[in-house]
This record gives sequence, structure tokens and C-alpha cells, in this order.
Amino acid sequence: MTDRRDFIKAAAFATAASYGRILGANDRIRIGGIGTGGRCQYLLGLVNKGGDGLVVAVCDVYEPRRQEAREKVAPEAREFTDYRKLLEQADIDAVVIGAPNHWHVPMTIDAVRAGKDVYVEKPVTHRIEEGEPLLKAVAESKRVVQTGMQQRSWPHFRQAREIVASGGLGQITFIRTYWYQNYLIGREKRTPIDTAKLDWKMFLGSAPDQPFDPERYRNWRWFWDFGGGSLTDLFLHWVDVAHWLMSSDTPIDAQAMGGKYLFPEWDWPDTVSAAFHYPGNFLVNFDCSLMGYLEGGGMVIHGTKALMRLHRGGFAVYPEQPRYTELPDLKDVAQEVHSAHDGAIEHVQNFLDCIRSRNTPNAPVAVGVAAARAGHLGNQALRSGQTVRAA
Repeated sequence: MTDRRDFIKAAAFATAASYGRILGANDRIRIGGIGTGGRCQYLLGLVNKGGDGLVVAVCDVYEPRRQEAREKVAPEAREFTDYRKLLEQADIDAVVIGAPNHWHVPMTIDAVRAGKDVYVEKPVTHRIEEGEPLLKAVAESKRVVQTGMQQRSWPHFRQAREIVASGGLGQITFIRTYWYQNYLIGREKRTPIDTAKLDWKMFLGSAPDQPFDPERYRNWRWFWDFGGGSLTDLFLHWVDVAHWLMSSDTPIDAQAMGGKYLFPEWDWPDTVSAAFHYPGNFLVNFDCSLMGYLEGGGMVIHGTKALMRLHRGGFAVYPEQPRYTELPDLKDVAQEVHSAHDGAIEHVQNFLDCIRSRNTPNAPVAVGVAAARAGHLGNQALRSGQTVRAA
């Protein structure tokens, strides 16, 4: 690994023209993808579909992933194994970062210092202390950074926020969030990893040196060296919406418990329950298990006037009942909205629009740092077995 400071100096000269370049109305924004797994490939596909962007480069430590990304979204794209080489290219305007969590901050800082605008997936940070250096680097660079909290661009989530802001639910004291996925399915059908085509040392990056492990490579988000489990993955989408709805983004304290009931080989528990206390007198809970898809993911917002069920398929508002009931099905819906598409479409477009306008995107870096901070606090509580207060 070469010294990053030397790279930054070289990149600053190499990208000077790109940094000061003013995009014309008919110019397509040239994008490079870094960490081209399934999520990054999907986002790069949206870049191409919008008409404003063009994928011109792909970078991944695993050759089959690079080739797959190029074949699916950018047949003419250049391939890179080292993301720093991609950042040296003066004809690349911006990057989409979909690498494992422990790479998000170093890649984003290197990218903005090289004059690139950035779309970086969540969680923005891998450790809570990375937040301030990242905020400082982005502010100094004056680059556009969109974080992967796409619900902030999703029309029905924005509509739900208007209802909350107008007082439609009354005083909100409790937000229940949940996400259930099934990691049991398909494990026996996984394609073997060809280690001859994988740069394992580059994958490790800042993580401790360790021998190749296919489970750690495939399921990196469930190992502390590379990820933070569902509290810095799935939960972040819901807690970010809670932050947005409630205009409060820093928990007072957190509690969490969990167990490794299905996947004892992982560092992170496959079943977890966590609770967060916020200024403004409300609680956010999160429940997650990885053994079944039923119920999916969503949030339930409890107010004194009404309850809202909010998820990616839409939302429904139910007025408070005049009498107690134990029936689980809610009736007398006051308002219901359905969403037929993925809000990542608007989120990517918002990123491209802001590259041209230089406006602040819908989910700037501070939003991503705040959501990740809540997840990290939950993980601290989980690992310590104690209530953890925010610093």
C-alpha cells in the first residue's frame, strides 16, 4: 500500500482540470464505480438510465465482479483493481462507492480530495470516531457527497414527513422499526471464490491481516473487521427516517441485546433487539432476525392522534380509537399511499442534479454520519451488555 498522502498530492494535479470543469447542458457526467457488487451495479445502472450520467470505469478487488459490472452496465468502461488509480483519471467527474463498510471513509476522503463528487453507500462510517474527520474533509473539498439514505428522496417518505410536521399524528413518543431477512436460503448454491482472481490484501485494507476466509469475504457485513451487522446496515434506513421526521438525530443512550442462534461463525448476532432514547422525549426501537422474510422491513410511528405504518411500499395512517382493542388488524384508515417504484431512482438523479447545480443533495454527509452514529452506539451497547450514553 503506497502512502495515501503521496497519492492525494498526485491526484490533485491529475484532476485539476476535472475539479474546475463546468459541465455543459449536453455533457454527460462521467462516473466510476468502486466496489462493484450487486448494490453498486444497481446504482450504476440507474446512473446510465437517467440520461445525465455515463459509467466510464469500474473498480473491484475481485476480477469476476469487475467483469460482471462492465458487462451489465458499461461494456466500454475501463477496469481497475486499485481505486486510487481510478481516482487519478482526470476524465472522471464522480464516483459511486459500494465497497465494504471499512473502506467508505478512506475512499470518500481520497475521492473528494482528488476532486471527485461522491455517492457513498451506508453506513458512511465504520467507526464512530471517523465521523468528524470525514465531515471536515468533505467541507474543505466543497465536493457534492450524497449518502445512501435514499428514502430522503422517495416521494411517499417525503409525503409522510409532511404529515408528521403538520401535527397529523399528534405528539410522537414511540417509533418501532424492524427488518427481517432470510440468510438461510441459497447458502448451499454459492459459487466458489477464485482466489487467484481476488486481491485479498486490498480487500482487507485497514483490517487486521488474516488468511482468506470465504465466509468473511461473502458476508463481510457480519464481521467487526469489515462491517457492523444490521445496526449499521438495515437499521440505518429506518433510524435516518426517524431523525428526519423528528428533527432529532443524536440518541441520548442506547441498549441492545442479541444472540447467534443460526450463524455462530459470525461476529455479529443474527437476532437482535435494540432501543434508543432521544432528546424530544421519544424512543426508537429496532428488532431484526435473519431467519425469515415475513413482515420484511418498516416502521410504526405512534402518536397521540394517530398511528402511521411506513415502509417502502407506501404508508397508511390510522386515527386513534375511542376504546381499547386487542385485534391486530387496524381499521378505519384515514390515509393510504402506495409506492410502485424504488426511491433510489430519485436519489441517484438528485445526486446527478446536484453535481450540475452544486446544491446540497437530499442526504448530505452529515445525514449519513448521524445515522451511522446511532448504529455504532447500538453496537457499543450490544458488545458491552450495558446501557451506553452518547459522548
